[in-house]
Amino acid sequence: MAKVELESRIKNLPLWQGDIQIAPLGGGITNVNFTVLDRRRKYVVRVGQDIPQHHVMRFNELSASRAAHAAGLSPAVVYAEPGIMVLDFIDGETLTDNSIRTPEILARIIPLVRSCHKDVVGHLRGPVLIFWVFHVLRDYAAQLASLNSPHATLARDLQKTGDRLETDAGPFDMVFSHNDLLAGNFLDDGDRLWLIDWDYAGYNSPLFDLGGLASNNGLDQTQEIHLLESYFETALTDDLWHRYSAMKCASLLRETLWSMVSEHISAIEFDYAAYTAENLQRFRESYDLYLQS
Repeated sequence: MAKVELESRIKNLPLWQGDIQIAPLGGGITNVNFTVLDRRRKYVVRVGQDIPQHHVMRFNELSASRAAHAAGLSPAVVYAEPGIMVLDFIDGETLTDNSIRTPEILARIIPLVRSCHKDVVGHLRGPVLIFWVFHVLRDYAAQLASLNSPHATLARDLQKTGDRLETDAGPFDMVFSHNDLLAGNFLDDGDRLWLIDWDYAGYNSPLFDLGGLASNNGLDQTQEIHLLESYFETALTDDLWHRYSAMKCASLLRETLWSMVSEHISAIEFDYAAYTAENLQRFRESYDLYLQS
């Protein structure tokens, strides 16, 4: 949908009070987002249809967003209709990978992630999804083959690596996970942190979020050990480190294949090819270290 059409649809939503001001909100690589100011307050409008290629279903995102707000982690959903979700605007700073690596911020993020895993489930209503990364990897490889992608042969080999990681990462616990812990999905309003954008939420191993948090934001091994010991509130064992390291590799593999598929299907202006190359390199480096451990 063209920008003019999107803005027209947003203007006609029934919740606004008085005249409104609409402005694009950058940064998203899955959805198109806007801010809207009416005479009452400011909002964020998320626009996006289902993306079955990425296992993104908007009924699931809406359920997770409402539950995350009820658990005290995320801004309130004030209105929703097919393809559109309106949330309270949080006046805060978006975190960066550099800020997440600081001891002060990382110490605040760990309980936020633990609350996501333990508290959101009590507020979920209706059907929600499982986000099983190893199934996602197999599906991505199949999609790239059907698209005759230049990545298809590599993706098939990477998927086989994912199958080996699935064996190595078990046995598995299951929690309700965010599954997209990029720095841009954390906000700091000066008093507290918020966790936003629940597109990929679903039941998963907690190690996927922890591995994704580490790999997406460049945590070093000392920080990773602190992350695991703080999250599980116990000393790190060799078994846990091995399973976590396998899942961290899987999180990088998912980001790589996600970007390969996005190169074919996304209309958002973003350099997916560069993102693919960056994450493939990071995966290979992480997997080499994993094989040496």
